[in-house]
Amino acid sequence: MAVPAAASVRDANRYRPPEVAGLADLLDRQVRERPSAGALVVTGERVQLSYRALAALADDVAARLGDAGLRPGDAVGLVCANTAEFVAGLLGAARAGLVTAPLDPALPEAQLAARVAGLGARAVMCDTTVSGALVLPVPVWPLRVDVSGAAGTATVVLNASACGEHQGTPASAELSERDALVLFTAGTTARAKMVPLTHANVAASVRNICSGYELGPEDATVAVMPFFHGHGLFAALLSSLASGGCVLLPERGRFSAGTFWDDMRAAGATWFTAVPAIHEILLERSERDHPGPQATPLKFVRSCSAPLNTATQRALERTFGAPLLSAYGMTESSHQATSEPLPQRGALRQGSAGRPTGVVVRIVDGSGRPCPAGVEGEVWVQGPTVARGYLDDGEESARTFVGGWLRTGDLGALDEDGYLSLTGRIKNLINRGGEKISPEHVEDVLAGCPGVADAAVFAVPDAVYGQRVGAAVVVRAGEGAGREEILRYCRDRLAPFEVPDRLEVVTALPYTAKGGLDRKAVQARYAP
Repeated sequence: MAVPAAASVRDANRYRPPEVAGLADLLDRQVRERPSAGALVVTGERVQLSYRALAALADDVAARLGDAGLRPGDAVGLVCANTAEFVAGLLGAARAGLVTAPLDPALPEAQLAARVAGLGARAVMCDTTVSGALVLPVPVWPLRVDVSGAAGTATVVLNASACGEHQGTPASAELSERDALVLFTAGTTARAKMVPLTHANVAASVRNICSGYELGPEDATVAVMPFFHGHGLFAALLSSLASGGCVLLPERGRFSAGTFWDDMRAAGATWFTAVPAIHEILLERSERDHPGPQATPLKFVRSCSAPLNTATQRALERTFGAPLLSAYGMTESSHQATSEPLPQRGALRQGSAGRPTGVVVRIVDGSGRPCPAGVEGEVWVQGPTVARGYLDDGEESARTFVGGWLRTGDLGALDEDGYLSLTGRIKNLINRGGEKISPEHVEDVLAGCPGVADAAVFAVPDAVYGQRVGAAVVVRAGEGAGREEILRYCRDRLAPFEVPDRLEVVTALPYTAKGGLDRKAVQARYAP
């Protein structure tokens, strides 16, 4: 496939992979070699903080946490948007030997409290915008970073009072100084699983991402995805800092399509990563927002966390003038497991999630036997980024982690060259009279229909077939794609049993905080 040339192709032989052992030493090389270089761009005034300044913030946080009575291996929560407070809190906790659990600030207080209690966190650090109203079962410590625009300096304010006696939990008893993070999988309070990631897991993930995209000190990005999920945390923040790059944190710590391209210009960004839903928003607004030839040249654009349909991929590459690289991973694999390579390193393949990056990927049939090339089965992953299991959930750990392999629950196939193609989630399959249908495949076809902006496919209960195929689609304003036109498009491209039996045109579809389609909400809203 022909793709636009990358903005600047460096000599791969000169590339220096990051030297990191985990979160605690993530900044060390840059502080030694390039202390004045920009690490973050923060606040609405877009003030640059150097690596020296960021390391000083982290050291200050570490000292205050130690003074509060926290000891290596203790868990702390971190409730912040994509702000300097998040970065200083995360790296400071790591330097104090603590295990950090990033939490979504948008979660209801009851869910935050349940996650903090289940983990056995000793305290929670919060951005001052939310800490005042937050009531949790452990001390809540307001965290603020005061930035001087004139000098590019910053100071930490952390009101960390002395901790009381530790009331441990089965989850906290499984943690140690080797652990860096606990990330929560998507799900309700009752179902969200706790994934412990060691410093070795973090270091391996960061090295794989940096090496795959050849990230270095000349690279910069804008933080689009939230840091409380692996996508934003590993791909945008940690990999950039480990490689000596710079990360712009948008004003108020949240993605804004209206300021995105101004942020990219201000950062001198060479790449960015996002979920397909955000790529769709940027593409839809590109005619009025994208600077065109005046835009800073991009080395690549990355997409992860949900399938990206091929029509959108081609349109993005034409509009942004850079290759669109799809990646695949999950929380249990410390984010990335596969990615399409940079153009100078290999071919880009439409519909592919790329090749393994520092891990081994196997396709396995229902009996646990490896499948030959081209044959669909469950995707299994093994390697240094894979977590050891779930905290306080031996039963689910035994099902998901088998003999050192992570059973992802995803369906896919490997081709002769080791490229992975994903076909859906096992649990999402629709069983129509014995025919197994991938909703993701039908959604990909629907998304290619002229006038269709978004699509969700779901199972509709049926007395005869067990399940039928339902679909909800969002149509672009003014393009007039009607129900019969969309179904006709599907009949030309899908097997008869895959064509939606029920199709509704809707104004919008529900999405999760991570940016993926909220299938539970879709099912509840449109299937009855």
